[in-house]
Amino acid sequence: MQDVALLDDPLERRIAARLAALRAESGLSLEELAQRSGISRATLSRLERGETSPTAAMLGRLCAVHGWTLSRLMAEAEGAAPALVRLADQPRWTDPETGFRRRAASPPGAGLRMEMVAGELPAGAAIAYPAPPVPRMEQHLLLTTGALRFEHGPQGWDLAPGDCLRLILNGPTRLAAGPDGAAYLIAIAAP
Repeated sequence: MQDVALLDDPLERRIAARLAALRAESGLSLEELAQRSGISRATLSRLERGETSPTAAMLGRLCAVHGWTLSRLMAEAEGAAPALVRLADQPRWTDPETGFRRRAASPPGAGLRMEMVAGELPAGAAIAYPAPPVPRMEQHLLLTTGALRFEHGPQGWDLAPGDCLRLILNGPTRLAAGPDGAAYLIAIAAP
């Protein structure tokens, strides 16, 4: 029998455990979650056992099924959030597929509605989400460097540094970095 390698990153192991717990709490079988998320049963099983890292797209689909924001999932995996979150203590995650880097600058906390996320997309990389994790989620995106194409359903905007895009998300979104990449801040408020 061959040993299966588990993820080395403690945060990724906690994400895997939280995904498994969310599925159990919702009473979904792996097959039901596969049907709702569009992710194969085998991949879901490997994710929950901590044998593979999820991509941003996978996490987006799973969060949508559970009605959670990605930041909430990360915060739960990371633990309780203090009032002051030092740069060194801000949870970070990298999408193994696209190289997208995400930092929870201000993770969700008890009694707080807003959260702040810093994102970096490498040159030419794109990430897409079929739906917001929480319907009618408010999002303000401030591009800090580079160029970014943001699409929400049939609409699209090309952002330059300093531009701020404000939306209530109710459909699919896609973010694509320009030739020099893109760095941005996103303020999120779930209804």
